[in-house]
Amino acid sequence: MNPLRRLQELGQSAWYDNIERGLLKSGELARKIDEDGLRGVTSNPTIFEKAINGSRDYDASLARLAEGPHNARDAFFSVAIEDIQAGADLLRPVYDASEGHDGMISLEVSPDLAYDSDGTVAEALRLWERVDRPNLMIKVPATREGVTAFEHLIAHGVNVNVTLLFSVERYKDVVEAYLAGLATRLRRGQPIDRIAAVASFFVSRVDSLIDKWLDQHAATSGLQGHIAIANAKLAYAWYQEIYAGSRFDELRAAGARPQRLLWASTGTKNPAYSDVLYIETLIGPDTVNTLPPATYVAFKDHGKPAVTLTTGLDQAHQHMTTLAQLGFDLRAATDQLEQEGVESFAKSFTTLLGAIDTKMAALRNGQRATG
Repeated sequence: MNPLRRLQELGQSAWYDNIERGLLKSGELARKIDEDGLRGVTSNPTIFEKAINGSRDYDASLARLAEGPHNARDAFFSVAIEDIQAGADLLRPVYDASEGHDGMISLEVSPDLAYDSDGTVAEALRLWERVDRPNLMIKVPATREGVTAFEHLIAHGVNVNVTLLFSVERYKDVVEAYLAGLATRLRRGQPIDRIAAVASFFVSRVDSLIDKWLDQHAATSGLQGHIAIANAKLAYAWYQEIYAGSRFDELRAAGARPQRLLWASTGTKNPAYSDVLYIETLIGPDTVNTLPPATYVAFKDHGKPAVTLTTGLDQAHQHMTTLAQLGFDLRAATDQLEQEGVESFAKSFTTLLGAIDTKMAALRNGQRATG
């Protein structure tokens, strides 16, 4: 059996961490849905920067926009929304068949709003209205300000993908915000049975940072390549505890669904590790794994699906204890990764807007835009 389809049988949804116009126009995304059982799509500013700046697929749309008074930010969201709407329509049968559990596609708010709760909420609501698809997820970062915005968006009935999560502590904040947002809607007498949310917990970036420190300070610890997985397993243990507990009873009775954990940054960055390491070690019920293109191909080719997320929890705790005993400050590291993630997306966004400005200026002057 196709390993990607086997994931679904084990309770995990495979999503694709990529969107570009060529993927839509060629029929490749439709084939992935039909042949591999693909259940969703995620995007981020870096993905769009590569898609728009690296091809001429968007020139026709940008040429049309260049005729009006659109700035680069307006133009970006216009072309991005075209892609998101097309992807949402392809995924709509999955959404309908799963009763809103899957078939989702994500669009992120501007990265320069990462520390602006009010700005995030305002832009998210505008994007939610403009895309006008029930299977849209608005992506917001898991900064403190982003978590506050997340609660408000859930209370507004918006589907949300909370991204750039690196620590169990911040994940707990996200869970509290989700429960609070749902409770607010319930008090207002508003429905909560069709709200979908995921918490995107980043994996490989954690090992990349910690392995570097371990190589310099504790080469014989044997922890290299294990901390990110342990971190994710501890987050999943919290997920199981909170959503199986009595705190969720009233919300569940009103139709609410748990906010699933989504494993992100699952492409292997260290060539010494298996290219499917962060897929095979994090398979478990009621989760999502969003696979970047190369990892998607690799797992389809030689992945070995089995439930692994619920095993080795004692060892995960021990790994964290050993790491602390070695003097590594995990909280400081995850704070650093959050900041770097925000800065990376902001840099991609700035590069993207600059490229769009250049293309639109060329198109206004009747020149062929460069790719």
